[in-house]
Amino acid sequence: MKRCFLFLCMAVALFAAGNISAADKPNIVLIISDDQGWTDYGFMGHPQVQTPRLDKLASQSLVFRRGYVPSSLCCPSLASIVTGLYGWQTKVACNDPPLSKVAAKAAKGAKGKAAGKKADPAFIKQAEEMSHFLDVQPALPRELAKLGYLSLQTGKWWQGHFSSVGFTHGMSAKERSKGGRHGDDGLKIGRETMQPIYDFIEQAGGKPWFVWYAPMLPHQPHNPPQRLLDKYTSKTPSLHVAKYWAMVEWFDETCGELMDYLDNKKLADNTIVLYVADNGWIQSPDKPGPRFDSKLSQYDGGLRTPIMIRWPGRVTPRMVDTPVSSTDIAPTLLRACGLKPAAEMQGINLLDEQTVKERKAIFGACYTHNAVDIRVPATSVTYRWCIADGRWKLIIPNPANINAPKKPGREMGVELYDVAADPHEEKNLAAAQPGRVAELTKLIDGWWAAKP
Repeated sequence: MKRCFLFLCMAVALFAAGNISAADKPNIVLIISDDQGWTDYGFMGHPQVQTPRLDKLASQSLVFRRGYVPSSLCCPSLASIVTGLYGWQTKVACNDPPLSKVAAKAAKGAKGKAAGKKADPAFIKQAEEMSHFLDVQPALPRELAKLGYLSLQTGKWWQGHFSSVGFTHGMSAKERSKGGRHGDDGLKIGRETMQPIYDFIEQAGGKPWFVWYAPMLPHQPHNPPQRLLDKYTSKTPSLHVAKYWAMVEWFDETCGELMDYLDNKKLADNTIVLYVADNGWIQSPDKPGPRFDSKLSQYDGGLRTPIMIRWPGRVTPRMVDTPVSSTDIAPTLLRACGLKPAAEMQGINLLDEQTVKERKAIFGACYTHNAVDIRVPATSVTYRWCIADGRWKLIIPNPANINAPKKPGREMGVELYDVAADPHEEKNLAAAQPGRVAELTKLIDGWWAAKP
C-alpha cells in the first residue's frame, strides 16, 4: 500500500511539473475570426454566405450558438480571450490611448489620424505602456508553458512582442515605438501564407503545442480574391456587402487548410480546436464600414459569436443555446490540459455541462475606441451589460460618454431585451419592466460598479 501511495504521489508531481508524455497532453488550435457577424455562417443559417469548412467543424464540435465576447472591440476582446479576464481587470479596455488635442485637431480622416498618432509622442508612450499591461497577468501561453507546451502567435496581436504573455514563438514582434500596432508582420497569416503554422508544428519535436490563429480576416481591407467576389456580386445589390461576404468565405477556406493539415499529419485526434470571433460585424450596404449596431456597440451584432470546441473522442458534438462567454475559453483549455485556472479568472469550464447550465448570468463592458485614461478603465466605459437566465439582456449606459452608439430614434438610457425571443434587439422592454431592470442593475453592479 505504501509503495502504491508513493507511486501515486510521484505521478501527481510529474504531471504538475509537465513531465508526463506529450501524447497525454492535447495540442491546441485557437481560431479567432476578426470582425465577423454571428449570423454569417452556413451552420448559423445564413441564406447566402457559404462557410463549408466551418460548417464541417461545427458538425464535429460542441457548439455554443450564443457565445459572447465581453467587449465589441478587437484589442480588449483578444486580451480577454488570452487571459480569461475582463478589461477592467487587465486595464486592456480600449484599442488606443487618447490622442492629444493638438494631434487630434491636426488629424482629419483615416490618413490624418494615422499621421496624428505618429506625430504625438505622448500617444506612442502610452500605447507602449498599454501593450505591456498583460505582462503580469495569467495568460494561456504562460500557463501552458508550465506543462512544457510550445506556443505560436500569429495574426492580430496588440501587446507588442509575442513573448509578452508567454508565447515561445510568434510573428508579431514590434513595439509601438517601432511601428507595431495590431499585429505587424503577423497579419500576413491567412492572407498571404499559412506556412509559419506548419513550420512551427513540424519543429515542435514531439512537445505539445498551442497555436493562436487570429488572421485579419474577414476584417478590412475587404479585398477578397476575384473568384469569390464574382460569386457574391450577383447575390446582393451592394458591392460592399458582396466584398464582405467574399471575405468571410476566404477566411473559411484558410480554416479548411488548417484542418486539412491536421488531418494529413494525423494530428486531429489529439488536438483541441476552439473557434470564436473577436467581435461582430454587420456590413453597411452604403459604405465600406460596419453598421452602427455591430462593432463597438453594446448590441448582439457586436458582441455575439458562436464558440465551438472540437476534441475527437472527448467532446460530443452538439448544439447548445445557453449563453457563454469568451472569458470561459482560457479556463476551459487549461482544465482540458490538467491545469487549474488562475484565481482571477472568472470564467467557467465549458466542458462541464452542469456548470454551464447552472450559471445565472454572463457580463461585459464596452469602451471607447481611444481611452480616456489608460490606467482607469471606468473612465472609458460606454456601456455595461449582462444576460441573465438565458434571455434577459440589460444594457446600462455611461452618460459621460454620450457619443456611444445607440439604436436610431432612442434616447440615451437603459435598455432591456428578451434576446431569446428578440435576437436582433428590436423591442426595448425597460420601461415596461422596472423591477427586472432594478434586479439586473444590482447584478451588474455586483460584478463591476465601474467607479473611477
